[in-house]
Amino acid sequence: MRRTFVLALTAAILGITAACGAAEETPKLQKSLHMVPMRDGTRLSTVVYQPADQKGPLPVIFIRGPYGKLPQQAAAGMCARGYVVVSQDVRGRFDSEGNDAIVFHNGGWSERRDGHDSINWITEQEWSDDNIASWGGSALGITQNMQAVDAPPALKAQWVMVAFSDMYSQGSYQGGALRQSLMKTWLKKHKFDPRSLETFLAHPKYDEFWEEVNPEARAADVHAPGIYFGGWYDIFLQGTLNSFETIHNHGGDGARGNCRLIVGPYAHGGFTELTYPENSAIPNAPQAGDALRYFDHFIKGIDNGVENDQPVHYYVMGDPEDNTAPGNFWRSADNWPPPSQLTPFYFHQNHQLSQAPPTTDGSLEYQYDPENPVPTVGGQNLFLDRGPKDQRKIESRDDVLLFTTDTLTEPVEVSGRIRATLFVSSDCPDTDFTVKLSDVYPDGRSMLVTDGILRARHRIGFDREDFLKPGEVYELTVDLWSTSLIFNRGHKIRIAVSSSNNPRFDTNPNTGSPIRADDKTRVATNKLYLSPTHPSHVTLPIFTAPATTGK
Repeated sequence: MRRTFVLALTAAILGITAACGAAEETPKLQKSLHMVPMRDGTRLSTVVYQPADQKGPLPVIFIRGPYGKLPQQAAAGMCARGYVVVSQDVRGRFDSEGNDAIVFHNGGWSERRDGHDSINWITEQEWSDDNIASWGGSALGITQNMQAVDAPPALKAQWVMVAFSDMYSQGSYQGGALRQSLMKTWLKKHKFDPRSLETFLAHPKYDEFWEEVNPEARAADVHAPGIYFGGWYDIFLQGTLNSFETIHNHGGDGARGNCRLIVGPYAHGGFTELTYPENSAIPNAPQAGDALRYFDHFIKGIDNGVENDQPVHYYVMGDPEDNTAPGNFWRSADNWPPPSQLTPFYFHQNHQLSQAPPTTDGSLEYQYDPENPVPTVGGQNLFLDRGPKDQRKIESRDDVLLFTTDTLTEPVEVSGRIRATLFVSSDCPDTDFTVKLSDVYPDGRSMLVTDGILRARHRIGFDREDFLKPGEVYELTVDLWSTSLIFNRGHKIRIAVSSSNNPRFDTNPNTGSPIRADDKTRVATNKLYLSPTHPSHVTLPIFTAPATTGK
């Protein structure tokens, strides 16, 4: 959600100069500034770039964000293709009036509808032909998801990269635990009104406040089709997948059946411990992810083959250090998730991970001390080290339980949503449980693939709190989000279970009191059950069906 990241995406995806044609000069643009009035009288600073050499009303690419307006150079490639570009500072940011609290609550379908009001303003301008596409990544993608619900009919297409579709579960409280580093650091770094964070902290449960920023639940009211572009290690991965899945399959007329999904081995920024082949780079992503090509079809009606593209294109990761390893290619498919066999891998007393369920009673326990949490090492982060990082330095801790398969004799492809079912007890009224999936390389490195967390008080629902009774056994499900990876022969699959991942998530004090109500903490003794009646396990979606393979 950083400005530099957004500008990098602009260059990589639109190919700013390439979009103008390799032999063409950057087109001359006519630039104008406007203060666009919203329904409550607040005016938002908006820049309009028009191609100076094209007359008559033109289709519009509309961009809204909190990082400043799009520079002229970035707009040039779009204008060269016959579009007017409109870029706007959201409420309370830079030259726009109003207050930016509460962030992302001003541009959707609630009391303040800045996105809708701005689209209507565009249609009233003489340079607009009433056909509008939206574009942007990260925060500029989130604003699109918000304004797409019940949008004016002039919005005809979207290009949304790395954006959440449910601010509670994907942006703020994953598994009911605050995404501490992401939310606190982002809001502070970009100097948002402190009331945004204060309000988020005051709503730890899913309620009406969060319903206003859950476009995923309003997919049927989205009529503009979109390309949803994401990364396996991105902070909003599941939002990208869910946006496509809900709108493509259950969206309104126009959007349903016309969306595209592109997912590669990307994070919200770079990572260094593994380097995937050149074919994975964003400029080499499948043509179906080309924003301007997609807009040309849905905005201008150009017959350019978009209608023949398969809807889904995702990168199947493999061992990038072994040229003979399977994986590291783009696959095309008709939908997401792909066909798979949901296969349980059970945890055993001897720390084995296998498809054989336990036959004898067993359990393992550890002590979780909120004053000494497991530190974050890699994963779907923004301001922390991100991506696939070696977990060995934290796997040796006493408060981490490991379960590892035997060395694989054949490759195993995992593509889809991953969930862990834990049977647990605790001597505290509330605690957290974390689960990590790692790819163990032949040299011993344990490379993080994906992970998740669940705050026990929210095990039944994020809109309620149900506390634990000491000694009672509870079943709970930890969502690890999704991936597509082939575990190569000679590798191992590993699961790590613990109760903290800080500062990615805030630590649970284990007291049962409202989180952050005071500084009191308790050490929790948490027990994981491994028996025929309480078979803790992770369910992996093992890919089963053939699919079209791209480059």
